[in-house]
Amino acid sequence: MKLVRREYTVVGAAAVGLVLAAGAALFIFPFFWTVTTALKSYQQAFAYPPVWIPKPFVWSNFAEAWTTLPMPFHLFVINTYTIAFIATSGTLLSCSLVAYGFARFRFRGRNLLFLVLLSTMMLPGQVTMIPVFVFWNKLHLVDTFAPLVLPAWFATSAFSVFLLRQFFMTIPKELDEAAMIDGCSYFGIWWRIIMPLSRPALITIVILSFLGEWNDFMGPLIYLNSLRNYTVSIALNMFRDLYYVRLELLMAASLIHIIPVIALFFAAQKYFIKGITMTGIKG
Repeated sequence: MKLVRREYTVVGAAAVGLVLAAGAALFIFPFFWTVTTALKSYQQAFAYPPVWIPKPFVWSNFAEAWTTLPMPFHLFVINTYTIAFIATSGTLLSCSLVAYGFARFRFRGRNLLFLVLLSTMMLPGQVTMIPVFVFWNKLHLVDTFAPLVLPAWFATSAFSVFLLRQFFMTIPKELDEAAMIDGCSYFGIWWRIIMPLSRPALITIVILSFLGEWNDFMGPLIYLNSLRNYTVSIALNMFRDLYYVRLELLMAASLIHIIPVIALFFAAQKYFIKGITMTGIKG
């Protein structure tokens, strides 16, 4: 009987492994096709039947994709990094402060206010797109980075506040009390105790915020008009319009765009998983 159960266990584990492998292959295939196409020649990119492994590897596609647009591609990369870094920093600081207030302070209407904050996640961005644009236009800040980075400094990410609040609530309050006995202020508790102990959640917010800003297309499309202010997402769309027939160059430019994101995720993967799994333990 035990042998039969063991056989069923082995068969079940093998079936689960096959399903997971098939799912992984399904998601990896587009990335594999992007990489191989980026290394193909023009003829191989449109060959039928498809050429799976390019022969030879055309590494010059990356240099050509880097210099073929009307302005240097590195300018778009610098713009994207600037926006992503400033907005991510603002999200991290402002959302952690708001989450600290919800997690540690008791005041009248706290739960209702937190509920209102979470309800903003159900409000589609298309509803506020026009009035927000009019607001920034009245301030004469259209075609600048301000509309893309300033909101992040006012805790506009309800999900980040929720994630950090849930993590902060898992930290024992006895640590706060001990710090207050030693003369530490509320701000000092946030900076010296809560923030260092919340590294997994903070890294999770950094990854999610950076990914969102790096891949943002709608925001730069609405607020940026000058070519010198374009981000990589807008540049890739322009690249597609100008050189659609050069599929190998488009894939090379796309690969340049996604490599930093992949590197960031794998570098912080351990903290990302820990930050997600440890939220919601106590609420």
